[in-house]
Amino acid sequence: MVRSLLLIPLFVTSAFAGPDPVVLYQFNEDSSSQIIDSSGVNPPAHLEIPDQKSLKRESGSLTLLRPTFLASKTPPTKLINAVKKSGEITISVWITPANLSQSGPARIVTISRDSSNRNATLGQDNSTFDARFRTDRIGTNGTPSLSSGKVLTKQTHVVFTRSKNGTGTTFINGRQSGQRNFSGSPVNWDGGYRIALGNELSNDRPWLGTFHQVAIYADALSPTDIAKLFQNGLAPPIPESPADRSRTLFINHIEPIMAKHCLECHDSTTAEGDLDLSHKSTAFLDPKIISAGHLKKSVVWESVESDEMPEKRAPLSAEEKAHLREWIETGAIWSSEHLDPAAHLLITNPKKFPRRLSTSEYIATVKAATGVDIEKEARELLPADIRTDGFSNTAYNLGVDLKHVEAHAKLANLIVAKLDVPKFARRFSGNRKTIQNTIRPHLQSVGTWLLRGPLSGREIDLFQGIVTSVGASGGDFDSAFAYVLRGMLQSPRFLYRIEGEGSPDSYELASRLSYLVWGGPPDQELFDAAKNHSLHNPGQLRKQVIRLLNDPLAVAQSQTFISEWLNLDHLKNLQPNRTEFPEWNPELAEDMRRETLAFAKHLLWEEKRPLGDLLNARVTFLTPDLAKHYGLKPKSDPFTKYDLSSTPRGGLLTQGSLLTIGGDEASMVTRGLFVLHELLRGSVKDPPPGVDTTPVPSAPGLSQRKIAERRMLDQSCGGCHAKFEPLAFGLEQYDGLARYTTLDHFKNELRQDGKILIPGTAQTVKYKTSRELMDLLAKSPRVRQNIIWKFAQFSLGRPIATTDRPHLDSIFSQVRENQSYQNVILHLATSPLVTE
Repeated sequence: MVRSLLLIPLFVTSAFAGPDPVVLYQFNEDSSSQIIDSSGVNPPAHLEIPDQKSLKRESGSLTLLRPTFLASKTPPTKLINAVKKSGEITISVWITPANLSQSGPARIVTISRDSSNRNATLGQDNSTFDARFRTDRIGTNGTPSLSSGKVLTKQTHVVFTRSKNGTGTTFINGRQSGQRNFSGSPVNWDGGYRIALGNELSNDRPWLGTFHQVAIYADALSPTDIAKLFQNGLAPPIPESPADRSRTLFINHIEPIMAKHCLECHDSTTAEGDLDLSHKSTAFLDPKIISAGHLKKSVVWESVESDEMPEKRAPLSAEEKAHLREWIETGAIWSSEHLDPAAHLLITNPKKFPRRLSTSEYIATVKAATGVDIEKEARELLPADIRTDGFSNTAYNLGVDLKHVEAHAKLANLIVAKLDVPKFARRFSGNRKTIQNTIRPHLQSVGTWLLRGPLSGREIDLFQGIVTSVGASGGDFDSAFAYVLRGMLQSPRFLYRIEGEGSPDSYELASRLSYLVWGGPPDQELFDAAKNHSLHNPGQLRKQVIRLLNDPLAVAQSQTFISEWLNLDHLKNLQPNRTEFPEWNPELAEDMRRETLAFAKHLLWEEKRPLGDLLNARVTFLTPDLAKHYGLKPKSDPFTKYDLSSTPRGGLLTQGSLLTIGGDEASMVTRGLFVLHELLRGSVKDPPPGVDTTPVPSAPGLSQRKIAERRMLDQSCGGCHAKFEPLAFGLEQYDGLARYTTLDHFKNELRQDGKILIPGTAQTVKYKTSRELMDLLAKSPRVRQNIIWKFAQFSLGRPIATTDRPHLDSIFSQVRENQSYQNVILHLATSPLVTE
């Protein structure tokens, strides 16, 4: 969506990440005033100020002392076109009205031709503010107007927004003061109208008072954005200091550069040339390595600039070198004690993709919105969602092809066929007529529910067209309504979660919350909160999240997350070698999946234990067959709880659902990489081209651990393999199908001791048993933090970005004393990651 901004004068504070100016009207202290068009599209223009004596200029303000005329010589073409395209506008003014007897209404800001022809106007009518907006369904005067708010003769922040669904809203000092619908579309806005301040273009609606700031956006800013604008006030921006710039560069660029290019050879385990760049203290141990503020004295810069480093790898790009250079020149601020080895995996410019509902979300949405269970048919007809970046709900990968289109059409027909259409229609209105005056409100009501937000006038026109066509063919109300439902169920607004730019509006925020906590759409209470704009109140937002967490749907969503995170679907394709595992029963794969889900539900919901306990809890849930497979004494119950305190098992990593990822040979590579990536948020590079990556089978005298130790001693492989294979040493006594044994099938002795290096730490830690390993992982702050990161990624539907890190760090700090699933979700759902 294109954003245009008119701003007088321009004060932008860092706390509000609003749009960049496209059109800027800047009033100067002298008599000159100019338009600065940062895009370079429009030619320079000037404001007409015929009577300078009517004005009083002071720093940051312009006072109209008596009726005058301020207008642009040329129309704001770019702004008008942007509003016509978006269907939205925000007029934000900081003003001090001169008195309460200005009427007409008196024009504060207007895009118009005269007193009867306008595109949009914000004015004062005695003690209230008045807003008008022209559409193809409203007259050229933009009336009836929205009249609301109480005018005060002191500095006031007044905002008028009109969203694409037609809702017009006014805000006074950050709070909503009025609302009405301006139905239709601004496609009929006149491109020849100019902007005027303090009067109508016909010079007959004067307003007196002081302008402090005027901004016009081609978006409907959210209540959150508007509240921030009010909170920020008119404070001038604070210039970024060199230290702040250096700190920003480190977080967004330098840490990822070092993680990607340097740590392979210069971390705590390798430290080639006695250089360890994984920690601040070791990186600056020798002042010649990185000399803050002195580029030519920094060995790191000289090595990078000459492409000497990284050795045997591609050199840094010109952009990466520029960032490194600027970072050193601005003081080389290293903002954390240790360098995150996975920093380069974070995206730097997160995009807001339209998110197609995953198959699970689609099923849940249909059930919640219509009451129809379509799971069996949906899973049969819809193509499988492809797993990307660790999850199958990653937005940029949720495409739509012809198979999706055909499947959604068939499913829409099946849903309507299962639905009691007359009863469903009566949920929203008792109307049974298809005439315009009665059907349009009915369509708005049902559309708002199914499409998770109010419909625009154009959308209502489209659905009314369906009703008209069915009626013209002799169809009755129920037939017409059934066709409307089929259309809505295939609408992009139903199949996708689509949001505008900037912070979410109330309905978008409601959907964010419900899909995060429930994996489905908002219920009626959450919709009512969105309609009343109460979700932008922190107390009300928290109350709603707590309510959502107390619903069984929240439990189901946590199960979906566990299944996605641990990729439990791989069990469907488990086919071990029958010669090596002749006693394997395929039904055990499903038993393993059930074990992990029941274990997670028990810990997270029944006992509300910290997330880290998933790694070492001495309890599980088994069928008799799976208990026997594990070497435990089966119980008579078909699926029940087992105490593992007297066994070597305990925690996710000792369950079959995860142990089987290593294949028949119980590969140290696969298991170690899982621990590194999914638990420790570590990273290693792909093997160089031409390297043989074929798994090496065990043999007499050659266990998988010995094979791993050989790889770690190999000069070409050891640097990377030493980072992850030892993470699996404590699991060696579990074979490829998760059976516990001290000897492999070649009678090689299997061990469970080892040592690990947690990414970001400097020292390895030894452990004697797998239990000790599980306890180390469970207590690791990095593991606990990573689980939060994983759920955040699952909720956002995209990889974590550098800009997310401060919010995630804040969440981790806030839940340090209570890391239950419920508390983590509460803090995530109320954080800027969701609300902004």
